Amino acid sequence: MTTSTLQTPSKKAKFDPVMMEVLSNRLLSITEDMAIHMMKSSFSAQIKERRDFSVGLFDRGGRLIAQGTHIPLHLASLIGSMEAILRTFEPSSFEEGNAYICNDPYLSGGSHLPDISIVSPIFWRGELVGFAANIGHHSDIGGSVPGSTSAMAKTLFEEGIRIPAVRIAHRGDIDENVLALVASNSRLPEERRLDLNVQILTNLRGGNAYCQVLDQSGLESVRSAVDSIIHYTSARLQSRIAALAPGAHTFTTYLDDDGYGGDPLPITATVERVGAELIIDFAGTGPQARGALNVPNSAVRATVYYCVKAMLDPELLPNSGMFDGIVIRTPEGTIVNPEFPAAVGARSITTQKIAGAVVGALNGLVLEEQRIASSNDVLPSILFSGKVAGGGVYVSGETLGGGGGALFDLDGMSAIHVHCTNTLNMPTEALENEFPLMIDEYSLVEDSGGAGRQRGGLGIARQFRALHDHTIMNCRSDSHKRGAAGMEGGHAGGLARLIRNAGTDHEEELNSKVAGVILRAGDTVRIQTPGGGGFGDPAEREILAIARDIQDGVVSKAAAELDYGADRVAAASSISARAKAA
Repeated sequence: MTTSTLQTPSKKAKFDPVMMEVLSNRLLSITEDMAIHMMKSSFSAQIKERRDFSVGLFDRGGRLIAQGTHIPLHLASLIGSMEAILRTFEPSSFEEGNAYICNDPYLSGGSHLPDISIVSPIFWRGELVGFAANIGHHSDIGGSVPGSTSAMAKTLFEEGIRIPAVRIAHRGDIDENVLALVASNSRLPEERRLDLNVQILTNLRGGNAYCQVLDQSGLESVRSAVDSIIHYTSARLQSRIAALAPGAHTFTTYLDDDGYGGDPLPITATVERVGAELIIDFAGTGPQARGALNVPNSAVRATVYYCVKAMLDPELLPNSGMFDGIVIRTPEGTIVNPEFPAAVGARSITTQKIAGAVVGALNGLVLEEQRIASSNDVLPSILFSGKVAGGGVYVSGETLGGGGGALFDLDGMSAIHVHCTNTLNMPTEALENEFPLMIDEYSLVEDSGGAGRQRGGLGIARQFRALHDHTIMNCRSDSHKRGAAGMEGGHAGGLARLIRNAGTDHEEELNSKVAGVILRAGDTVRIQTPGGGGFGDPAEREILAIARDIQDGVVSKAAAELDYGADRVAAASSISARAKAA
């Protein structure tokens, strides 16, 4: 599959820089207000605590004009949902107060089934002027395992309810039949009902705010400014592309396996600048996975757009102009272009590897000071479920950060989400308050950052303790076999681990992807996430930086001697001793 989004900016476009600046900030403020409303009003911990959701505004033609600053991976899912709504329904069928729902990766542009989109038309003085949209990750939408995201699912049909583009509200009235259908397929039906209601109302809030902008500035003025914003974004991106070094560069990252063991699976990206076009070709990428690590088109697109923005122009405005000049090629039957009904629930692990491959390839085209070593490039997810008093169930899931890759002139950040996912951690207090779980440890993993002139960031260790028997644990992770690559002589980052009952006589090392593990009361699960790669020759690291790392417990003395040399560590220890004495 080849996806091209080149649209040459109109030479006749009239740019009003003042109106563009004012409107772009107004639109972004609307999406931020929508996000705050959705976060504070939702009922599931996934949305209200971890903020696993995104919001956006579209014009009447379906062009993205603003997106909230949340999760880049949701970018193309919002666009895919918008495209599915416009493809399914005639424009004449849209009415004020309507809302539409979808989630299917193959039918309606979704990226995996737990991410449910709501799209609502916006009317101003009786005329369709745009759409408000949001997407929320739902804790459970059915399927073979609680949480609906097992890396070991073999087909989409094991992952939960499939929702094509359908209407869920008509003229302000929610269709209780559609709502009941979705909720009844979840292990947490009441939570689904409540969160979907919030999503519908969030769009209503965004639509009202957009109409206020039209009241103040007028429809034609706003439309002209939106055109200018999109044209400006397109022209700015294409100028960044044209400034890249010519030629092609290839980089490969690896998944440990495809969800069912076996050999590592390569993710290969070749990035080539041809004029003002940037071609990203995934030839050489491994075959479609047997497990749920496959990535649908919308998620591939979102990941590539994120990488280009992050590497070439982080301040680029989030609108449809951001996609112009980017050509994406994904060979059919590969993990980046799977055939229906391939499972996709754990696609976020693979998108992280895709991002690592694209960023690694772009490193060959940008200036040295713009380059970055590989980050942890994983989104480990761990989920617990069980029964609660009264016969119901709970589902507690979260994703964890890891080490960021070192830059040309900076150490990598520790304990962060990287690339196209941007959720928050689950606060320990919130987790222990809502679920029968205890956190025994939450810390950085010593020695997990790759050594270098600039050191990679550290991974996270988080140990959960089950308080009830028959607690079910599912986990999807990666990089248990191969660490994040260093750059220009930097060392690789540390590996991930998953350990049951760590430090006891019953300690058990688990695979990176497990489902249905039964825990007894008192059993623990310790997950360690990988660190980032180092940048530059470790022999060039400053003695003061080595001393600081040892003193702060970031690097052990033994590991420092191995990576930086015993003489340099001795010098660092002497500096630390003098500092303490002073």
